[in-house]
This record gives sequence, C-alpha cells and structure tokens, in this order.
Amino acid sequence: MLICIGILAISFSCSKIKDDQGKNINEQPSAFWALTGNVGAHDPCIIKEGSTWWVFATGTGIPIKYSSNGLAWTQGVQRFGSALSWWTTYAPGMGTNNVWAPMCFYYGGRYWLYYSVSVFGLKTSAIGLTSCSSIAKGDWRDDGMVISSNSSSAYNAIDPDVSVDASGNLWLSFGSWSNGIYVIKLSTSTMKPTGSATQIALKSGGIEGSNIMYNGGYYYLFASYGLCCQGVNSTYKIGVGRATSITGPYYDKSGVAMKSGGYTLLDGGNSRWVGPGGQSVYKNGSSYVLIRHAYDASNSGAPTMLINDLYFTSGWPTY
Repeated sequence: MLICIGILAISFSCSKIKDDQGKNINEQPSAFWALTGNVGAHDPCIIKEGSTWWVFATGTGIPIKYSSNGLAWTQGVQRFGSALSWWTTYAPGMGTNNVWAPMCFYYGGRYWLYYSVSVFGLKTSAIGLTSCSSIAKGDWRDDGMVISSNSSSAYNAIDPDVSVDASGNLWLSFGSWSNGIYVIKLSTSTMKPTGSATQIALKSGGIEGSNIMYNGGYYYLFASYGLCCQGVNSTYKIGVGRATSITGPYYDKSGVAMKSGGYTLLDGGNSRWVGPGGQSVYKNGSSYVLIRHAYDASNSGAPTMLINDLYFTSGWPTY
C-alpha cells in the first residue's frame, strides 16, 4: 500500500490507467489527485453528475463543493439553509444546523443524500434523507427520517453509506463506536430500511464511518478507526476487510474477523496528513475513487479533503 500522499511534491497530470481487469480507463487524474481551491472538508463524499464533480461534507447545513475536473474546487451553497424542525425530535441538544457525514447516491433517476443529526458522544441520533433530480439544479426535497437511535439502542444511527450488492439490492451501513457497524437492507421504493440490522464490525477504541463496495466477488468494508476531530492529535486511520456476503462475516488480510476487531490498514497518515478518515468510496465508470479528510500539520491541523484513485492488487484495495 502507498501511504506517501503527504510527501508527494509533484503534480499529477491526466494519464491512462487500467482497472483491475487490465482495461483502459478514460483519461482522469491519476493516483494522488493534486487538489486546489477550496479543499477544507470533514467526512467528505464525492459523486459525479455529467462532467461536474460534487463533494458533500460535515458542517453547517451540509456544505457542498463542485469542480469541473475533480482538481480545482469551489465552495457552493449549503444544502440546508436552516435546520429542519424534526431533527431535534431525535437529536435534542444537537448543534444549530450541524449536520454530519453525508453520503450521496444516484438511483432511479434521483440523487439521494443521506446524512446524520446527533449529539457528540451520545446515541441520540438519526439518519435523514433528502433527494433531488439534479444536484446542479438543486431541486431538493425532504424525505424525512431513515433510522434513529437513543440511549437504549444497540447502535448509533450516524455515518450512513449506501451499497449495491451483486443482485442489485440496496443496503445501508451505519454506526459509530456503540456496538460497531451495522448493515440493513433498503427498500428500492422508499429508500428506507426493511428488515432488521446486522452487526458486521466492532472495535474497542473507536470504529465508524463505514463504506461497503463490491468488486471481484468480494464485499469490501472500509471503516475509520480511532479518534477524529482533534486536529493533529487525531488518531484516525482507515482500515478494510472483505467478505463474500454483504452481511458478512468480514475478515482482514490475516483472517481475523472484523467483528473481533480485525482490519487491514489502508491509510495511517504521515507527518503532514494526520488522522485520515471519514472516507467514502465512489465508482466512477469502471474505476474507483476514494476521498477522505486528514488534518494538515502544515496548516494548523485544518481538516482537508484528499482524493486518490483506488486500485486492487491481489484482491485487496490500495493506492
């Protein structure tokens, strides 16, 4: 694996790369994307509409950025100009219009934006949903609450991510610290849960921010481990495991179950980019992109988004 992103001193140009089947992919930024412009972000997710790239992130009303090439970024308008009235029903005491860990997913002709409202350190939380026909058009509507938790819940209903299994079914993964990561099937008509949730990963000392993707017969579970939100004192790192079923069991490269704390390190950061995490994996055509934040030690620990092409070597992701 390459953990050298913080010391690269060159700018990458567009180049031909190959996917994990050895097929040519159209020209795109290669390896570590050299970002410019407004790159401050926490828990970013990335998606492409037409030729425009979009990033959604944690913050007041869900900040939104856009780019014509994925490299030069401009800050756009936030999704929510003010807090929705139902949020405090599930997250009393949450910060004013403070929305966490959004995830945008395209399905059935709409862009579905899942997000979290919560109180830091508590399980009084909910995952909400908003959608539009076009991000550029901005015709958003409120689709309400998806799943919630409280002090007596096994899980914490934050950090949503939507995945598609090999049969085309949709699944929501979520969870933070309290009893780990869960996955639950989504209805394709409501885009909300149906059935019961299954625990798929657990780790003392912190696990959250899950993403699941399918490639080459395996489901890969990415998660953030350790402590976020402490600038250069953050201990976040990105780990991964894989399974042959979306509901697990997931194992790391050494065969340790993720429900027993196992994970294979993907990015542990370096002297400049501290505490990488809050990651999101996006399939761009036949290639994969991974976005995450890290705290920039050269800029007073500011949370900054980093983007890489994601490859697979011997059945495991790397960049």
